[in-house]
Amino acid sequence: MAGEHDTRLVEAASDGDPEAYRGLVERHGAEIHAHCYRMLGSLHDAEDALQETLLRAWQGLPRLSRRSSLRNWLYRIATNVCLDALTNRQKRALPIDHGALAGTDEDPSEPLAESAWIEPYPDGELEEGLAAPEARYERREAVELAFIAALQHLPPRQRAVLVLREVLGFSAREVAETMDSTVASVNSSLQRARATVEKRLPERSQQATVRSLGSARVRRLVERFIDAFERGDVDGILAMLTQDATFAMPPYARLYRGRQEIAASWLMPAPPCTELRYLSASANCQPAIGAYRWDDGARSFRPIALDVLTLHGEAIGAVTAFRAPSLLERFGLPGELCR
Repeated sequence: MAGEHDTRLVEAASDGDPEAYRGLVERHGAEIHAHCYRMLGSLHDAEDALQETLLRAWQGLPRLSRRSSLRNWLYRIATNVCLDALTNRQKRALPIDHGALAGTDEDPSEPLAESAWIEPYPDGELEEGLAAPEARYERREAVELAFIAALQHLPPRQRAVLVLREVLGFSAREVAETMDSTVASVNSSLQRARATVEKRLPERSQQATVRSLGSARVRRLVERFIDAFERGDVDGILAMLTQDATFAMPPYARLYRGRQEIAASWLMPAPPCTELRYLSASANCQPAIGAYRWDDGARSFRPIALDVLTLHGEAIGAVTAFRAPSLLERFGLPGELCR
């Protein structure tokens, strides 16, 4: 049941008070945005979906019952906005999954359309822990790259059911109401979705790995990785990778697997040099580094990629280098660096 304060805000917002409406929805904005990202796998699409959700909510406020939960109502709108957006849309993927999802024969050395790829997510506003006691996955765990990639293998309605039940902790009845379905249908969809996702998730989440290492050790690991790059220490970089580590660079589809292939195809042809700089960051609740290259014209280091690291113990098991320089500022990184 909505609280008395929310009830007053709903009444004022329904009468056209924009400040009341802002006060009503701003407390839920970050979690609704994360929900849209989980559903869509794209930061840009999630932002569009959030705006559409807020517009529909504003238009529908007079129909919100005083006995209704504002949060549940917003999630219902957001879920249906996302389901509409997913209609006839290509599934997004990481390079490791691209062939299986897309079934295409594109040249992996050529960049593919932006809409083919999962995008990184700025996690600064995400809270720790479970969204509800009934949730199965932590809020931060549920934006890790592996989790978002696993969701892409689900049909949209199964995806919505799993996120609403297992991440957000809504009851089967609440999910059925959100999706205009039945409890039996929700439970059946959840069973199928669980089986698909669990096959594709690693044994250990990045949140569990980070907790076992501690934030100080993770920070030192990232600092060592940055230092090795800036010194051009190829052997040092390789020593920090697992034997079967992968390197990918969306929007390019090619995936490099194993230290030898990574060294031969990525590091040796153009080894790290003094024309590159790196800054630590966080994306998808995983350690990340922003990469910058010297630009003679701008007389500064300009962003070239955001590298999201997947840890396997104290080693790096995967580097996903998103070639999306315009995104770096969204992750708290500067748009340029001086010498």
